[in-house]
Amino acid sequence: MVDKSHIRNFCIIAHIDHGKSTLADRLLERTGTISEREMAEQVLDSMDLEREKGITIKAAAARMLYRASDGQEYELNLIDTPGHVDFAYEVSRSLAACEGALLVVDASQGIEAQTLANVYLAMNQDLALIPVLNKIDLPHAEPERVAAELERVIGFSRDEIILASAKEGIGVDEILEAIVARIPPPSGNPNAPLKALIFDSKYDAYKGVVAHVRVVDGEMHGRRNLKLMSTGAVFEPLEFGIFSPGMRPLEGLAAGEVGYVATGLKDVAECRVGDTITWADEPAPEPLPGYRRAKPMVFAGIYPTDSDQYQELRDALAKLVLNDASLVYEPESSVALGFGFRCGFLGLLHLEIVVERLEREYGLSLLTTAPSVEYRVQTTSGEEIIVDNPADLPDPSRIAVISEPWAKIDVITPSRYIGQVMDLVTSRRGQFLRMEFLEAENELAPGEARVLLEYDVPMAEVLVDFYDQLKSSTSGYASLDYQVKEYRPARLVKVDILVNGVPVDALSVITHASNAEKVGRTLVTKLKDLIPRQLFEVPIQAAVGGKIIARETIRAMRKNVLAKCYGGDVTRKRKLLEKQAEGKKKMKRVGSVEIPQEAFMAVLRLRE
Repeated sequence: MVDKSHIRNFCIIAHIDHGKSTLADRLLERTGTISEREMAEQVLDSMDLEREKGITIKAAAARMLYRASDGQEYELNLIDTPGHVDFAYEVSRSLAACEGALLVVDASQGIEAQTLANVYLAMNQDLALIPVLNKIDLPHAEPERVAAELERVIGFSRDEIILASAKEGIGVDEILEAIVARIPPPSGNPNAPLKALIFDSKYDAYKGVVAHVRVVDGEMHGRRNLKLMSTGAVFEPLEFGIFSPGMRPLEGLAAGEVGYVATGLKDVAECRVGDTITWADEPAPEPLPGYRRAKPMVFAGIYPTDSDQYQELRDALAKLVLNDASLVYEPESSVALGFGFRCGFLGLLHLEIVVERLEREYGLSLLTTAPSVEYRVQTTSGEEIIVDNPADLPDPSRIAVISEPWAKIDVITPSRYIGQVMDLVTSRRGQFLRMEFLEAENELAPGEARVLLEYDVPMAEVLVDFYDQLKSSTSGYASLDYQVKEYRPARLVKVDILVNGVPVDALSVITHASNAEKVGRTLVTKLKDLIPRQLFEVPIQAAVGGKIIARETIRAMRKNVLAKCYGGDVTRKRKLLEKQAEGKKKMKRVGSVEIPQEAFMAVLRLRE
């Protein structure tokens, strides 16, 4: 067992693409945890998707042994955290498993919105922060400007900030020495009842659910039964071990250590992130604080484009949920799209990743409906209904109040784009909270000072294309972070789309009453171009309740039945035309309109 005073538990927090995974590679390399032969770029990002997008999706951990300048050998436990706002809860649990954090900031870009969000999370957990200015080797890096920004915004002193380049290996030794010197060793009583925090879990076909844990009090070893305090599940541990960074079995784990326990459980939902593991026969009096169930915020329907793939989609989702307890799904059917699933996600990135993994790893061709949030509907009879699918919204006559979720957003942008950002957020019903200059205006580069803007915005308005619009209106300079705050009542209505008089449930959208007419008109105009012409006239209508608010008509294709007439009596021609008109009327009654996939995608691109 390692002396507890020689253990350091830390994580790396950073905005996306500020060099977090590359720095983790250098630390693993410098401590000899991974040999040069095993070394690959972004070792801890094992998924293809993570490498392609340059983001960390799943948290990972690694134990390193480092001989410091004082001659002592230290055990350094790195817990790699996801960087994206969708995974904020997982980040908070990873931070709770540490005593310190490396705050990595890109020397060419400076503080971004998610950097600040993660700093506040770390400060709430009382972590020791080590600021690292990364990418100082880039030709356009401005370490002095960004260091001054860190001093003023977060309050670091200049001599605390380490200048580094993870790619070139500059500053790695200083970072390792700072981890040993500045991060406190773990506290915790080795003789107290066992308490271990689960900061991640994954499914293994042979070992069941493998929980990634940080032992806070006590120790775990042997085959003595363990218990999960929030779900109440009891299990006999199959194996204990550490990550180096592959799984390496050990006899047990002591207070302060980070590792894993193979539970043998078959369902990841029983072993949730943030839960506390204790002895089944001598449980701890209370669990570790901060646990909550990950709650899906974004909902969308996922349908196979080929109805024969329904069973394959069901099996693929069942396998994916084994490694992702925050994904929820239930079967649903749509008149237009057939059988599929209604899925709940943590955010838009989570949705994108799940759909991409289903298509790549399981070879499925999928159609995703427009993402929606969860609305709370108070009916006239006094009951509250939760609605996450526009098609399920009750009749307007039964609705007393609809409430929608609001989020607080932080946007960091150069000051010359303030007007564009304000216009964008105001057009999305945003309410201004505050504005703060993160640095003083520079006379040599007017408009370059970076500004933090805080707004309250309805979550539904942020969902579809807000991030893309923000990036395009600020030439890619703005960064965004959001967190859901509360539910507020609003004048919301459902816009139904009728094709040839038949409502198409998958094209319904819930929108604010003031936008309903505009949304309806945009949709029917787009659908007119996307739905192919039939042999009969097809009306496309947008309706709110029983009131039609917009209409377009797709003209019929016309066959020239008079082509075979070479002159002759007009009554013969009229007879042929009347017969054709009768046929078209009959076709309109019984004919069905085939709606192409692009039509469903039109709902996603309403604002383009």
